Amino acid sequence: MSRLSPLRAVLSRKYACSPLSTRQGPVWASTGRRLQSTSSESMLDWVQPAISDPKATSHSQTPTIPLRSSYSTSNLWNTKDPIRKITLNTEKIGRRDRTYPTFWLRDHCQCSECVHPDTKQRIVDTFSIPEDVDFIDVSYEEESTRIKWSDGHTGVYPYAFLKEHQFGSRRTPLNPLTFRPFESVKSDSKTFPTVSYDSVMENDQGVLEWIEQIHKWGFCFVKGVPIDPEKTKTLIERIAFIRPTHYGGFWDFTSDLTFKDTAYTSEFLGAHTDNTYFTDPSRLQLFHLLSHTHGEGGASLLVDGFKAAEVLLRENHQHAEILGCLQTPAHSSGNESVCIQPVYGTHVFHTIPRSRQLYMVRWNNYDRAPKSDWNLKQQKVWYDAARHWNEIIKRPEMEIWTQLEPGTALIFDNWRMLHGRSEFTGKRRMCGGYVNNDDFVSRHRLLKFGRERALNTLGVYPDPLDWPQEE
Repeated sequence: MSRLSPLRAVLSRKYACSPLSTRQGPVWASTGRRLQSTSSESMLDWVQPAISDPKATSHSQTPTIPLRSSYSTSNLWNTKDPIRKITLNTEKIGRRDRTYPTFWLRDHCQCSECVHPDTKQRIVDTFSIPEDVDFIDVSYEEESTRIKWSDGHTGVYPYAFLKEHQFGSRRTPLNPLTFRPFESVKSDSKTFPTVSYDSVMENDQGVLEWIEQIHKWGFCFVKGVPIDPEKTKTLIERIAFIRPTHYGGFWDFTSDLTFKDTAYTSEFLGAHTDNTYFTDPSRLQLFHLLSHTHGEGGASLLVDGFKAAEVLLRENHQHAEILGCLQTPAHSSGNESVCIQPVYGTHVFHTIPRSRQLYMVRWNNYDRAPKSDWNLKQQKVWYDAARHWNEIIKRPEMEIWTQLEPGTALIFDNWRMLHGRSEFTGKRRMCGGYVNNDDFVSRHRLLKFGRERALNTLGVYPDPLDWPQEE
């Protein structure tokens, strides 16, 4: 074994890390065991190169955790302390007994002493509850279970709450991607998901039907929109407030490069998602063509990213996994006053960790920034996977082409649908705006389920909006 510097010797003892020898220099990989050397080829494929500058300060020599290694996180969940449990037996929360950890159940009492009746925020001091709290008595009432606890509190647990929050072992799928129920429009379709402006503006049921179309198909047209920026702005706000960015809040623009972005030109724009340079990309995007004079072209392109991800997974399982784990940076730096990048590089595919359900596709080759914190094999396999992905989204059967017209707005899910446009001539005037994810989902949940069920399903993932069918 090679001799370690005093600092690295301390780090190796503290973090139980092993030095790996690579062409990029020494790399530190957490093993969770005693100090040892390894030459694992699979680990070398995935570790991040460490800083080898001898003048580097101590904080820059912190061990680097590999994307993949022989280290298992399963030992994090091991505990020698007994776990107290309580089993509830009532058909009102299911046909079989339901077991809950006692401390968790005490911590999540739904009475007005523990949850503020107006703000719905927790007001009980979790860590003032005795760690060994136990139940003394359980009674079943018409709408809820009451539990008398050893700390003197009587907890109230509505059956709807207990039914939505059930403990059990959930196995992680073997596939790197799973998918919520969704439907895709065929590239040669002559009909598209559409609602009327009047129905959306009339009542909340019209808004729900609009949102359901977006959630199901990934996009929706709105017919009969007044050719007026203010009316279009009000239309977006039927879902939620408009998200301001460095492009402003509500847009009203032409292809004059006011903002130094390809979208503000008349050039061809390939399929992409917006805001890959934001830590939190906007969820919805709406466009309304107000006018197009003295020219032609400018057809709108949509590609269903979920459908494309399914194709990639089917054709090359490894490529799908690579785009879901290797991170790449992005930026927006066209204007002199702007130089934006997310706090960390991001994957093309974002999934819910436990279920691996795909919830976001982030792909914009225009805004991709240089990446250097990877090794030679990583960059090779990423480019191979990205080339395959790029080929899929350019297939004719994946492309949906439409021509926007004044009076018809297009809204789409920027976390799912890639968009672009053909080159055009003349002058086009467009307006539109972004909507945040969390505000969109909040509006959807409340309109679809009502406030009571929306509150009862807080903390439940995947979101009931993505469940295959209603119970």
